[in-house]
Amino acid sequence: MFAILPSFLEGFFTDFFAAVQVALLPTLASIKASPFLLLQPLALRRVFFAHVWTAFGPAVDEGGRPVKEKLLTPHAYGVVLDIGAGHGHTMRYLDRTRVTRYIALEPNEGMHTAIRRTAAECAFSEYDGSLVILPLDADDALTSDIVKPGSVDTLVSILTLCSIPNAERTVHKLVQHFLKPGGQFLFYEHVDSPLERVRWWQHFLSPPWSACFDGCTLG
Repeated sequence: MFAILPSFLEGFFTDFFAAVQVALLPTLASIKASPFLLLQPLALRRVFFAHVWTAFGPAVDEGGRPVKEKLLTPHAYGVVLDIGAGHGHTMRYLDRTRVTRYIALEPNEGMHTAIRRTAAECAFSEYDGSLVILPLDADDALTSDIVKPGSVDTLVSILTLCSIPNAERTVHKLVQHFLKPGGQFLFYEHVDSPLERVRWWQHFLSPPWSACFDGCTLG
């Protein structure tokens, strides 16, 4: 336990300051180009995180590869809706012979170019309808008519629920609204540590972490 806590804190500060280092200057440039961003905290946070994820995303994806290969490749099928798609890395783990459409639910439009780039690598395309990008958050998706109710075979969440307020309620609504009868929800998330001291630090450090990582909480 005592070895885990210093390791957790070291990891937090390493990643936190690395995020600030890679995203601060480009974000300031965005503010200079569009000063009204200062009046839009959510939009500003998303601009910042888009730069963070450009640096962090590939390593996070690679770190989760063994889990995602076991979770997604043999199980995902049909129409796949990816909650908080990020750069669309989920597509790399989908069996294209079993998946007919990939729907990227990603409200951060700074991610969309990367989603299209990943899609091109994985043979998904907006032109043939096998790729759909929804620039909406989870709650707004429920009222959108782009994806019909009961039309999704596989709902996916990869390291996303940490950034959704009232995640349990929202997931329940998404499952009820989008999944076909017999559909499935596949998820891979980080959670509270079972160790009380580590868990306390997770909660204590979540506010600054959330500001850098677009709402993500450490627990």
